[in-house]
Amino acid sequence: MGEDLELTSVSGGTRLRLRVKAGARTSAIVGVHGGALKLSVAAAPERGKANRAVVKLLADTLGLPCSDVKITSGKTSQDKVAEIALDVAAVCAILADLEMPKKR
Repeated sequence: MGEDLELTSVSGGTRLRLRVKAGARTSAIVGVHGGALKLSVAAAPERGKANRAVVKLLADTLGLPCSDVKITSGKTSQDKVAEIALDVAAVCAILADLEMPKKR
């Protein structure tokens, strides 16, 4: 999984692109699409609910407090950029252990 995912080292952590489907049946990390981590969240895309759900999903998955995950761009788009207070190697190791479907 990690081989297709584009992760960028930044001061204080890692930047990654996200592709988010809001209003899904369940919240989950579903794979990689075009270098971005593909997520689905059950929250509706209104008044920041989906963005908060994305932050919570990433924080829970990576074992971090929500304050260590920030959406830095794309707040009103399906395509977002997040910064995470973990180094690239740690993010890769955690995401590599996730069970995800092989199809994109």
